[in-house]
Amino acid sequence: MTTRTFRTPLLGAAALAASLSLAAPVLAQEHDHHGMTTPMPMEDPVSVDALVNPTGRSGPLGYYPMTRDASGTSWQPDASPHDGVMTFTETGWMLMGHAVFNGVYDSQGGPRGGDKAFLAGMVMGMAQHDLGEGKVGFKAMLSPDPFMGKSGYPLLLATGETADGEHPLVDRQHPHDLFMELSASYSRSLGAGFRGYLYGGLPGEPAFGPPAFMHRQAAMDSPEAPITHHWFDSTHITFGVVTAGVSRDNWKVEASAFRGREPDQNRYDIETGRLDSVATRVSWNPTENWALQASWTRINSPEALEPDDDEARTSLSALYSRDVGATGSVSATLAWARKDRIPGDALQAWLFEGAVAPDRHWTLFTRAEQVEQDELAGHHGGVATVRKLSVGAIYDVRLSDSVKLGFGGLASAFDAPRALGYDDPTGGMAFVRLKIG
Repeated sequence: MTTRTFRTPLLGAAALAASLSLAAPVLAQEHDHHGMTTPMPMEDPVSVDALVNPTGRSGPLGYYPMTRDASGTSWQPDASPHDGVMTFTETGWMLMGHAVFNGVYDSQGGPRGGDKAFLAGMVMGMAQHDLGEGKVGFKAMLSPDPFMGKSGYPLLLATGETADGEHPLVDRQHPHDLFMELSASYSRSLGAGFRGYLYGGLPGEPAFGPPAFMHRQAAMDSPEAPITHHWFDSTHITFGVVTAGVSRDNWKVEASAFRGREPDQNRYDIETGRLDSVATRVSWNPTENWALQASWTRINSPEALEPDDDEARTSLSALYSRDVGATGSVSATLAWARKDRIPGDALQAWLFEGAVAPDRHWTLFTRAEQVEQDELAGHHGGVATVRKLSVGAIYDVRLSDSVKLGFGGLASAFDAPRALGYDDPTGGMAFVRLKIG
């Protein structure tokens, strides 16, 4: 039987997976880049899952391989390589866990830059089980980002959210909340090959954009956030979201109602509010190597410092992934988004990401971005087109079947109007990464 690895970004708190795995005797598999160390138990050979997925397991939301699932309810290519520790209990639960921690030294040059050492990452877990004629799923994701402080880390040309409830963050990346996702889902067959699902999160991710940057295969080896984050995927931590969708074969249509306000400066709490915003997304995976999506959202009052302003966003993206040789892979992302401020300007953003892993040790990655920004010169101080290019590499050392330690670095170059005062800046990061699972 041909086997595929699992390094899924749909994970949840390792504590959740650990506690559930102690509840009953288990069959456990640890997965590396291209193969499983032990065979996975098959489901009933006549089940739909077994027919559509060689491993005998599908994701919680549809009749397709688990490798297709990414952050929230988004899709990535079926051929995406994955790591993860997967466990099956005698009571029928499938559990999966994964953790990533980056210890980073960040240096952003020029008069608007700064230096900082910080810890970033995530601890993730997932559980799913058959329920009647359907399937129920749970996901949790936690982050150590709040420990880096309210002002996050220096990142030239980045904007978004607030550090203290009074001032916006400019030339810095905000920390993510401690609770990045706590969600549940239920799916079942609708007949004729269709499957419907409901997904809810507090927090969760609505049906907009490509997978969040830390879950995109072409981006996950870089420790820095894209400066396009607040065009494509700033909604990936939404405190209140409900999504309904229908999938069949390689197509999916879904819509969300969610709370539009971005997380506030208090990074340890769980916020609540009306589901006052909407989003819709169409996804298509034409082959195992491609994942395409088009989405639109209307966001009510996203910025705490500008409560009377709304936004409409449109996003198009294409993700690509395939194996290279016996243990390598290549992946890429090409995406465009438009942010319409209501009232205000229409601002566009472009993104390209690429990663090449020629073997089990080395990964080379790059990101190129262009953004129309109106916050770099103060509060809506005029639109400026800025660009950034980052290139980096990481070398992983396997400490055990499920633990890797990586050593990496990246360098960045910028293009911005001189009137903004950047004075030909450069930037870079050196980092150590621990991956568990």
